[in-house]
Amino acid sequence: MALEKQWFDGIEAGTDEAGRGCLAGPVTAAAVILPSNFTSVRLNDSKKLSLKVRLELKEKIEQEAVAFAVAHVFPEEIDQINILNASIKAMHLALAQLQIVPEHILVDGNRFHPYADISHQCMIKGDGRFLNIAAASVLAKTARDAYMANLHKDFPAYQWDKNKGYPTRAHREAIQKCGSNPHHRKSFRLLPEQLVLNL
Repeated sequence: MALEKQWFDGIEAGTDEAGRGCLAGPVTAAAVILPSNFTSVRLNDSKKLSLKVRLELKEKIEQEAVAFAVAHVFPEEIDQINILNASIKAMHLALAQLQIVPEHILVDGNRFHPYADISHQCMIKGDGRFLNIAAASVLAKTARDAYMANLHKDFPAYQWDKNKGYPTRAHREAIQKCGSNPHHRKSFRLLPEQLVLNL
């Protein structure tokens, strides 16, 4: 089923985040304004796409979008303001970088704080319903994955090139063996309770 172009009849930015459920690394958000003639039969929720397709769509979105931006909020701030507020702040930071001010913001999910007196609408599973949110999903995920793959070079034990900071078994075993590092979110439960005492 083809995704809808947008929800609002005007200049609308779609926004989405990646990395909320990770134990390490930033939460990353993107904001995208697509042209009215933008089409893609492959664009969808980035989690449903292969790496190859995501990278191809990233190039298409960046070439054809009217405006786009990506922003990170890092672990220290995530620990201070919590992951929900950090996710929304990342969206705000991405929106602030857009070279065109949108008339409306379409948000993936069910929570958002008003931004710059611009109207907004939250859409549950919006990244599988609207092209502009799906485009933001792709840009956020590819940017965050690239960031974590680069971080892996300095911290190879955690296998962030593969797990991107998500709580995989290998990641948690590395935390148990090596401990956490400054890129871990200290406010998150890094290990299951039965392993915490072994640290």
